[in-house]
Amino acid sequence: MSRKASWMAVALAAMLSACSSVPYAQRMAQRQAAYAAAAGAPVRSFHYFDLYSWEPLGDSQLAVYAQPNRAWLLDVGPCPNLEFANAIGLTSFTGEVSVNFDKVLTGRGFPPCFISKIRPVDVAKLKLEQQAQRKIESEPRQPSADAAQK
Repeated sequence: MSRKASWMAVALAAMLSACSSVPYAQRMAQRQAAYAAAAGAPVRSFHYFDLYSWEPLGDSQLAVYAQPNRAWLLDVGPCPNLEFANAIGLTSFTGEVSVNFDKVLTGRGFPPCFISKIRPVDVAKLKLEQQAQRKIESEPRQPSADAAQK
């Protein structure tokens, strides 16, 4: 590959990565706002037996699902690997995850992230919020001038 082609490939990759980061940040902010709107008052702990699902909401917040209809919004200290982890773990004591005691584990070589706040999420309210975001206004197409002449 010529030197010019290499530089073109690098420039193209840089432009594409810059373009893709804007929608990601916007989408992440929307998800954070939706979870915050559906979250209740902080609690000290929640019962935890198995992790059904989870979603990172930045480097200091995540949503964990104990069941499909039971979710918790966790605030943690800065957690450098949270957004990029393929899997996470939660510490618990006798099936209970507690504030300022338990941690989110994001993988080997990364420090555990202490849980500073736990809020229950109203999953039904969250789903309504998601459905409202999906609604779009549509209008029928207007025939073009070229189509009218044919």
